[in-house]
Amino acid sequence: MANPSVKRRALVLLSVAGLILAGTPIASAHPSDDGAVSVDDGARDAHQHGTTAGHLPATQSNVDLISKLKLKNAVPEKIADVGVFNNYAYLASWGVVDCKYNGVHVVNIKDPANPKEVAFIQSKEGSYPGEGIQALHVDTPSFTGDLLVSNNEKCKASAGFGGMNLYDVTNPEHPTPLAEGVGDSTVNGQGKKAANEIHSVFAWDAGDKAYAVIVDNQEGSDVDIMDITDPKKAFLTAEYDLDQLFPQILQSAPSNLTEVFLHDMIVKEIGGKQVMLLSYWDAGYVAVDMSDVHNPVYLGDTDFTNPDPELLESTGLSEKPEGNGHQAEFTLDNKYVIGADEDFSPNSAEGFTDDTATTYQAAQGSDTPQLQGGQSLTGDAVYVGRACIGDAAVPTAPTTASGKQIAIVTRGLCTFTEKASSVDAALGYEGMVVVNREGSDGCGLFGMNIAGNTPAFSVDRKTGFGFFDKEASYDNAACLAGAASEIPGVSLGAIGDVVTVRAIFDGWGYVHLFDNSAGKMAELDTYAIPEAHDPAYAEGFGDLSVHEVATSHQRADLAYFSYYSGGFRVAKIVNDKLVETGRFIDAEGNNFWGVQVFEKDGIEYVAASDRDHGLYIFRYTGP
Repeated sequence: MANPSVKRRALVLLSVAGLILAGTPIASAHPSDDGAVSVDDGARDAHQHGTTAGHLPATQSNVDLISKLKLKNAVPEKIADVGVFNNYAYLASWGVVDCKYNGVHVVNIKDPANPKEVAFIQSKEGSYPGEGIQALHVDTPSFTGDLLVSNNEKCKASAGFGGMNLYDVTNPEHPTPLAEGVGDSTVNGQGKKAANEIHSVFAWDAGDKAYAVIVDNQEGSDVDIMDITDPKKAFLTAEYDLDQLFPQILQSAPSNLTEVFLHDMIVKEIGGKQVMLLSYWDAGYVAVDMSDVHNPVYLGDTDFTNPDPELLESTGLSEKPEGNGHQAEFTLDNKYVIGADEDFSPNSAEGFTDDTATTYQAAQGSDTPQLQGGQSLTGDAVYVGRACIGDAAVPTAPTTASGKQIAIVTRGLCTFTEKASSVDAALGYEGMVVVNREGSDGCGLFGMNIAGNTPAFSVDRKTGFGFFDKEASYDNAACLAGAASEIPGVSLGAIGDVVTVRAIFDGWGYVHLFDNSAGKMAELDTYAIPEAHDPAYAEGFGDLSVHEVATSHQRADLAYFSYYSGGFRVAKIVNDKLVETGRFIDAEGNNFWGVQVFEKDGIEYVAASDRDHGLYIFRYTGP
């Protein structure tokens, strides 16, 4: 089964300062800064708008730009997801860039060519929304009207709270809070005051009942079902760990597909069933009949093809798939599932030591010198402890047999950037490797939001023990229950194995097309923008990963994609293949997070949220 510590993680992203997420697969390990907040999804390059460098050139084909609106208080990386309902767009104001002006922008789009911001729903202090902004109509015995749902993650640990929010937006220009911060408020069966942080939310009307499914960031049972029949009295009615309930969704190989956790989901009525489509990191896309939320029924799921099919087709390189199941939708006719795999790093990493040929998984830090595909670092492991200000000083790199040294640092107490500064100041190290700490959200592989002058990598705790031949003393259960940072029995300055870390070019995140069938769904095709699998675009052009897909409401063969710095893309399904037929990148680049289809007077439009600017509205004009 999947290691539950991997799933009790705080989802985290990358901002202008760098990448962010915890406990994910190797190259796109969702990094944390270890000093405050948890987040997810973003863009690393600081020059995505405003100059001729740092983004792809402007392009436009078969796409009309109907309008764009810069939102109030929008700063680079501030705008997150977008939802559209009943002539209004709702855009999340994210809390990772700064912890103020967090909430939801409300935009009147009755005239798509002339959008107007008409309201702002302020988040509670220290909390912010990100994924899963959604509005819908609900008609139950307890409530009739339009609801807006949003998630809560924290940017102030002491003040912020988790759970989901429900607002009455029957009059969207005067939204009314119905419930804020409701969710799973238990820890191992014990009560607590605040709900767990959640990464995304999706709601649906099931007749006399209404429900929402939320992504629990803090527990292995991360599929939480909320009864929102009476939105003012929403409560947790069921929770599931689907890889334990349905172990067939797991893959036994390749070895890197171990960081299994839920990222996003939708619910669609198909053949009289309420079908939930869940996007699982390292477990793929999973279809479950949730007509009875207390008795989920497995319908089908996908596997990640090995070797990575898009990389092999684009470059001829044969590498393991990333496994970053991020977000998916059914096509209009329900014949296909289209999945968007998010991957912020085109270079994954792995390593080995001089006393074993077995490889270990690693993740590169965000804003430190990067190894490109095929490059490697080798040196003697030198233990330097936590490397925080106030700890014993990191020793200058000693003379060792190999002639090169790599600082082995333990996670905990201070930020990764503070640790990097300490290693930089000590001089002489070829690189640094941060070993995970103990704790329910520790132990496994994680990613780092880190800035420094020395190449930096992260590894799981057992791997770090192995650098000093202590792997036999590692106990995963004790690690999950513990709170230690340093490696026991290893003294400051101790020299361990000769450690090698190498980078593997595997491209940015891309799109999958699956046959929506029972059991294992067949993968029919993959799609990526050309630059995403060209090593020349591994740095300096922003994040060239897909983020979300929205399928057409009018055509069964059409899908729209928000592709971060790759812009807005349109693809048709032709003979079970995804063929790009439309694209748009603005003159100074784009940084698209969300994408949502809506109709007006029989015409299909697409709303897209640009993280640095606000709302774009497009119309596809191609075949």
